[in-house]
Amino acid sequence: MAPLTVAGTVRVPGDKSISHRALILAALADGESVIRDVLVAEDTASTAYALRALGNDAPPLGSEMRIHGTGVRDLRAPESPLDCGNSGTTVRLLAGVVAGHPFSTTFTGDESLSRRPMRRIAEPLTAMGARISFAKDDGLPMTVQGGNLQHIAWTSEVASAQVKSAILLAGLVAGVPVSVREPRPSRDHTERMLRALGMEVTRSRDGVTKLTPGASLDPFELTVPGDASSAAFFIALAALAARGTVTLPGVCIDPARTGFLRAVRRMGAKIRVSGKTEATGEEIGTVSAGPGALRAISVKPGEIPAMIDELPLLACVAARAEGETVVRGAAELRVKESDRIAAIVDNLRGLGADAEAFDDGFAVRGSDKPLRGTVRTYGDHRIAMSFGVLGCGHGNEIRIDDRDCVAVSYPAFWADLKKVVA
Repeated sequence: MAPLTVAGTVRVPGDKSISHRALILAALADGESVIRDVLVAEDTASTAYALRALGNDAPPLGSEMRIHGTGVRDLRAPESPLDCGNSGTTVRLLAGVVAGHPFSTTFTGDESLSRRPMRRIAEPLTAMGARISFAKDDGLPMTVQGGNLQHIAWTSEVASAQVKSAILLAGLVAGVPVSVREPRPSRDHTERMLRALGMEVTRSRDGVTKLTPGASLDPFELTVPGDASSAAFFIALAALAARGTVTLPGVCIDPARTGFLRAVRRMGAKIRVSGKTEATGEEIGTVSAGPGALRAISVKPGEIPAMIDELPLLACVAARAEGETVVRGAAELRVKESDRIAAIVDNLRGLGADAEAFDDGFAVRGSDKPLRGTVRTYGDHRIAMSFGVLGCGHGNEIRIDDRDCVAVSYPAFWADLKKVVA
């Protein structure tokens, strides 16, 4: 097998985090919003379905969507439980929305989502005045009885954009000021979009995000930028190659989303960002990536929120870097779509790589020996795509047990990967 060569341009699908938020805010606006290039995938379909069940006439996902908003507090009670599939974002953000409405909503999901922790959003929403109950432990099914909420100044134990967004959306719907203190900055798409739509949102130097809501939310037009997490797979592919360049136009390059880009550049990959613009509060640019001599790095806890979804991919790149790459402060990986720390380490070892698990992270010692075997994905799209990229490397023979699970976030992933492998 010849050394890996990459070439070409990939326009990755619309950003998943931004797509969820755009759909929700459009449904809450007064008037018609236009959303272009929304991510068409199973997770965003779960949000669109839930909004329809709550009384909005959101059309099927497509390249251009026109959504007539019902206003911030005019959704209606669903006739049955909302099945959110595998989408934690759908549950956690919409829990904040319905907490400010005077009706009861039950959220359900698939087996994986039902195991994910929801008490982290239940606690602040309960403190605001909602009543939340669980059928078992702190997972799904979860029932939210909404009503008149009060303002809150919440201190979050975890840096979580979903927890923060649930509180901000609850404040928006209820018309009460809220603030959230985080141990370190998390993704800020909700704040950026609300600010772009005229809401007063601030963040202090000591890590407190505050929202002072207005009486209504203006409709908007948004072209969703390319997903930074999806782009990361092609950046990693280029970093692992022997030669070539991959170009990724129109990608979201907000600092809170580009931790992986900074990390792989530190490892030695050639990364360039050009053509920077801004739209609806989001920073956008073209990313070009190529190979370099890869060296191991240490990732500190403060770097984790900006690259949490890309850590399985970083581990796969580290398997080909010189030295030992260590990631700490990433305990959140234990409660993602799978226990990603276990999935990373067990699969790397099964392929013949040298890896070690910690409670809050992992270590990977790189080599150039061929990696061969079958990867168990546990139905987790990030695991499937990360090891799919590693499988393109010179000498590797890696089979993925569930290739179809990528439909959650990137249905065309395997086809796009094939296009740029020369």
